[in-house]
Amino acid sequence: MIYYTHPVLHSQQDFVDVLRHIQQSRQKIFAQINTDLIDLYWQIGQIISHKVSAEAWGKGVVTDLAAFITQKDPELKGFSDKNLWRMKQFFETYQADEKLSPLVRALPWTHNTIIFSRCKSAEEREYYLNVCIKERYSKRELERQINTSYFERTMLGNQKLSAVLRELHPDIGNTLKDSYVLEFLGLPMQHNESHLQKALTQNMKQFILELGRDFIFVGEEYRLQVGNQDFFIDLLFFHRGLAALVAFELKIGATHVRRDSLKLSLAACPGLRG
Repeated sequence: MIYYTHPVLHSQQDFVDVLRHIQQSRQKIFAQINTDLIDLYWQIGQIISHKVSAEAWGKGVVTDLAAFITQKDPELKGFSDKNLWRMKQFFETYQADEKLSPLVRALPWTHNTIIFSRCKSAEEREYYLNVCIKERYSKRELERQINTSYFERTMLGNQKLSAVLRELHPDIGNTLKDSYVLEFLGLPMQHNESHLQKALTQNMKQFILELGRDFIFVGEEYRLQVGNQDFFIDLLFFHRGLAALVAFELKIGATHVRRDSLKLSLAACPGLRG
């Protein structure tokens, strides 16, 4: 006897939906594991901090604690004496800051150690915590932004925002920077605006990481008609958060203090038309 079976009808979208559910659940699991791990490090840091203050625990005691943990459970990783001291510093840095303590639980431990060990103020720590969560920085990207004074450049940019821009876009703070560091372009010391524009368009992914992920590239040499005159914008972007077009005019100065730090003149325009 021969049985005939009809093929099961399905669409590619069915498979995509199943995969999306798996990926979303996995992300939730990883996020919960990270939160629990950060909570653990917080608790250990709290214990060590109190012991140092109340019972005069010192370097030798913490070293003995690290050795004890390794001896009793060799499979446990990340509890060296150096890391235990970091947990103490972590707790002491954020214990009195109810505003920042929830943010640290949204980032991996490596990101947290970079931020609390290298930032000099609560304001700077808050900035990098927020920008890491929003932009989803890798460890390498975070280190680059700190090395290039991302926070300081943003604060200077805030001070130079015009009253008109602030009125048009009340949430424009922390969006534009005073200067942009473009060392990834690999340009020679002597270069012109054409070389700069070409290098930026060829390295657009890295450039948007420097600008911020809310920037979407629209085009280069973008034609803008005002009355009977045509103007060409060097680089035009759309900013999702501001719902505005941002025009970049590239200018090369006569001299540079650093060849990898170039000033860009820009203006946020709420309604440009090509």
